[in-house]
Order: sequence, then C-alpha cells, then structure tokens
Amino acid sequence: MSQRPPRMPPGLDPRSAAVLREIVEQYVATGEPVGSRTLSRRLPVALSPATIRNVMSDLTDAGLLFSPHTSAGRLPTERGLRLFVDGLLQTGSLPEEEREAIGRALEARGRSLEDTLAETSTMLAGLAGAAGLVLAPKSDGAVRHIEFVPLGPGRALVILVAADGQVENRVIEIPPGLPPSALTQAGNYLNARLSGRSLAELRRVVGADMAEDRTQLDALTSKVVEAGLATWTGEGRGGALIVRGQARLLSEVTGIESLAAIQTLFERLERQETMLRLLELAEASDGVRIFIGAESGLFGGTGVSMVVAPARNGADRIVGAIGVIGPTRINYGRIIPVVDYTARVIGRLLG
Repeated sequence: MSQRPPRMPPGLDPRSAAVLREIVEQYVATGEPVGSRTLSRRLPVALSPATIRNVMSDLTDAGLLFSPHTSAGRLPTERGLRLFVDGLLQTGSLPEEEREAIGRALEARGRSLEDTLAETSTMLAGLAGAAGLVLAPKSDGAVRHIEFVPLGPGRALVILVAADGQVENRVIEIPPGLPPSALTQAGNYLNARLSGRSLAELRRVVGADMAEDRTQLDALTSKVVEAGLATWTGEGRGGALIVRGQARLLSEVTGIESLAAIQTLFERLERQETMLRLLELAEASDGVRIFIGAESGLFGGTGVSMVVAPARNGADRIVGAIGVIGPTRINYGRIIPVVDYTARVIGRLLG
C-alpha cells in the first residue's frame, strides 16, 4: 500500500480543513467533544478561539460537525468522518517489523487452515482495538458436468459434478408442462459452456449470453437454466466468517439503545447473507474500502465503521476477505494499512 498524502476536500478552505482534521483526530483519540480553546492550543496555525468558533459553526451548518449536548464542544458527523477519510487522512505502508510480526503470527505450519484464520481474526482485533473478521469462501472450483432430471409436475433435480468428483443435488421449480427435451437442452447448453469454468464464471458467461440474446434457447428453457444456476447462487462463497473481539465493541456502549444496536450487529454477523454481502463489498474494490456508519448497508443504525479488503491469490482471484468492525472513532490511519497487508498475506495462504 503506497503512501497516500492528504488532499484538500472540495468545498473546504485550508483553515476549515485544519479544524476538521484536528476535531476528528481528537475524537479518535478520546471520543470526547472538542472545544475552541482546546483547538486553539493544538492547531498548527495560530487562530483565536473566536475565529475557531466561527469555523466550527460553519462546519456544523455544512453537516460535518454536531454538538452532542449543550456544551460548546463538537464531534464529527458520519459525513464529516467520510470527508476526513477521503481527503484528510494520511496512510502509508506498515513498518517492516510489523509486517514480519504479522507474517510470523499467520504461519500455517502445524496448524489447520481454520486455526490460522481464527488467529488472523484475533490478531486483527488486537491490533485494531476492535472486532476482527476473516471471511473464507468455500471452494469454487471447476465444474465438470450439470444435468437436469424431471421429478414430476413443476419440479426437477439439478445434479452438479465438480472437477474433483464431488456431486451435489438441488431441487428446482420449473414451468408447468415443460417437456423433458427442454431439460436436456438446458443441460446441453450449460455443459457446452463449462470448459473447466467455476460456477461463478459460468454464471457470468450465461448472463452475458442472455443479455445479448445469444443462447438460442426458448423462453421456458432459459428459465430452467436461470433456475438451475440460481440454486447455487452464493455457493462457493461465504463458507466461513470468523469474528473475534466482539467484546471490544461493548466498551463503547453508553446506554440501552446502544446495547440493542450492538446486539443487532452481533445477530447480523451470524447470518449467511451478511457473509455474502461482505464478499461482494470486497469484490467491488481493488483494495481497502472504508464504510462509515450505515454506508455498507449491512449494519443499519448500529453506529459502527468497517474497514474491509479482498484477499487475492497469485492469480488475482478473490479467495476471501479481511476486515475490522469498530466504533466510528476507530483509528483509520492505523487500521487501513494493517487490513491491507493482512489481506495480502491471507490471499497467499488461501491461494
């Protein structure tokens, strides 16, 4: 991960940017509102408390700061944190000694893969002071053969034979009155396009064929093809989500509503669809992605941030995801390079 210097966010002058940066950095360090007198002592430029109060008022009007109670102190909003992360945060590569420490901690010699992934999640939790997560998808290897077998009115069995000989079956709904020949045609169409492809790759090829009307299948047979592939949607992905350090999230809880939100977060982390969505978020990026508050669409109003990165093998194929979930005041500058480097190490291990 190369050094990324801060840049001036659009719409902010240097004075406003300096005030916002200092408030966010103090929020990350203490979690407490920051007042004008504190800022006047800490800012790298000489500004009077009155000037700082005016700047803080403008940032509040812009939706970047808010006052949690009647005090003069301010905290960043989620929008303010996003602006900070995108334009004011400086990140860089991990020091060599930390890289070596991560590598040693994750050495898989004498350990099962599951134990190694659990150690990764625990290590992330410790380094980040938040909850660490590791998502390792099931194998999505090549498929050798797909067959459709009629079971009776409106139902068929889909048989999938993997390249390693494993056989899996699924029952699907089919259009009433569909002739057996349509099932044969659907199977022949898919098998002609396998050529050692995985299910994910086959879905992409079939999707492109259908989008451009290249399948030469009638409408009913096309529905059979789609139904057959849909039975494995998400399979080969989201095989194991290992989360460690959940208790660290409880340290930020200050009331019953916050406790209920964290409980909701824990429940969502246990759901299969959460694992699939996490991998989709990682797949949509070449590197680390930061989600503040509700931006990920995963955790609603639980008030957490997530830093996630894809783990890619030597062939640049995504084989998992690495991330950290914590309060919105997690140390982004510290966590981003840790997640980035750990994802690279795990990509090599899973590859």
